[in-house]
Amino acid sequence: MTDAPPPSQRRLGTGMLILAWGAGLLLAAYWFSGVEERQQNPNQNPDSVHLDNAVEVTLEPNRQGHFLVDGQINQHGVTFLVDTGASFVAVPAELAEQMGLKQGRRFMVETANGTAPGFSTRLDRLRIGDIVLHDVEAGIVPGMGGEEVLLGMSALRQFDFSSRGGELLLRQYQ
Repeated sequence: MTDAPPPSQRRLGTGMLILAWGAGLLLAAYWFSGVEERQQNPNQNPDSVHLDNAVEVTLEPNRQGHFLVDGQINQHGVTFLVDTGASFVAVPAELAEQMGLKQGRRFMVETANGTAPGFSTRLDRLRIGDIVLHDVEAGIVPGMGGEEVLLGMSALRQFDFSSRGGELLLRQYQ
């Protein structure tokens, strides 16, 4: 017959088991949150392809068919939502304030929710992968929800973009 461990050892063993399960659950939650984030934005670190006279970045659509991509505005990390229906790069007001963007002239913006006020601004530098644009026309939109910056035509018209096999190809000629 074997002797049962003393109560203090049983409590220690139970405590270690609970800690191990807790650590496992935390790791699983962390891993699955990364998976969800990658599904929402599969272009978090876009690769650039350098050709003789151009730089290309290929974007994959997310599960909803939208093209999101991480990039930079004036050295600040942002997530862009490609929007060919937007006339200009539209920055939510709260994000614009964090980046120190200056508000220019006031104008009215037509949005999906109706007309809203906006303010013109200029972006010194906009970057997606190795594609870099300078002095880009943009707008600060106070009523714009979310943290994504709409990548509109004021930026998109400065490079070629086309759809190929469900992906979006951005190409900047040198």
